[in-house]
Amino acid sequence: MSPSRTDGSGGAPAVDLAIEAVDLTKRYGDVVAVSELDLAIEPGTVYGFLGPNGSGKTTTMRMLTTLTRPTSGEARVMGVDVRDRAALIEHIGYLPEEPPLFDELTAREQLRHTAALHDIPGERADERIATYLDRFDLDDAADRRLEGFSTGMRKKVGLIQSVLHEPSVIFLDEPTSGLDPRAARTVKDLIPELTDRETTVFLSTHILSVVDELADTVGVLDDGSLVAEDSPDALKHRAERGSEGTLEDVFLSITADHAEEYAGAGESDESDAADGDAPVAQSDGGTDSDGGIDSDGGTDIDAVAVDSTECDRDR
Repeated sequence: MSPSRTDGSGGAPAVDLAIEAVDLTKRYGDVVAVSELDLAIEPGTVYGFLGPNGSGKTTTMRMLTTLTRPTSGEARVMGVDVRDRAALIEHIGYLPEEPPLFDELTAREQLRHTAALHDIPGERADERIATYLDRFDLDDAADRRLEGFSTGMRKKVGLIQSVLHEPSVIFLDEPTSGLDPRAARTVKDLIPELTDRETTVFLSTHILSVVDELADTVGVLDDGSLVAEDSPDALKHRAERGSEGTLEDVFLSITADHAEEYAGAGESDESDAADGDAPVAQSDGGTDSDGGIDSDGGTDIDAVAVDSTECDRDR
């Protein structure tokens, strides 16, 4: 693992890799959810993370955001070991597919609560909150209780709270799912702005056009193993024996080839029989439960506000 360095500013550590994993593995009994995963993601880039339902994507994100303890292997985010929650949470933001929100709070109260957890001074917090509420068209709803918010509105609040403290690395799980086209465009415009500020974005989605548009590097996870990794253009050129294809062609080809490689090995308990379809290129409606195994018996929560009572039961 690469050592971290200080940048002399007292802020985020200066690192060669924003995310680094070596042989990262997670087992649930006899089921291997993630197997010997290696990652080396540079700062200020977008890493698109693809895979079928039940492939281990959410498990991977939970390990990298301190919510699930790895069975073996190592991983660091901004040079900090993922087992060191106290040291890591200030460097990361996490938007799970279903944002953790307090229904009895208003959107503004929820975001002020998040700001307080990160010790953002009140005036600065209110300025950031106002800016993001305006950008995501939530001004008029900001003082309404979250229990009355639609799925898309809740996703917007979850996204705002994941970036509010300006973390060095942001993990986004299906960030455009449930959003209307205008809001989805706002998210897609925000991501390159974040990377322009040297923020690293780890993006997991079933909407392949989003990955194709935004990602610098794409990794494809299948049956818990990283089976392909390259730039979107390089991967597309691999489709159909080198002819130009789409990212959907690449995904279907790679995951089909990997399925044949493991033919006869038996079906994994990780897969969700009711939600096992491959992702589609243009649908905003896809969801990824990762077979239910990734939940660790708990509920996905925002790593930026992680509480010891909500963390992985493996601890």
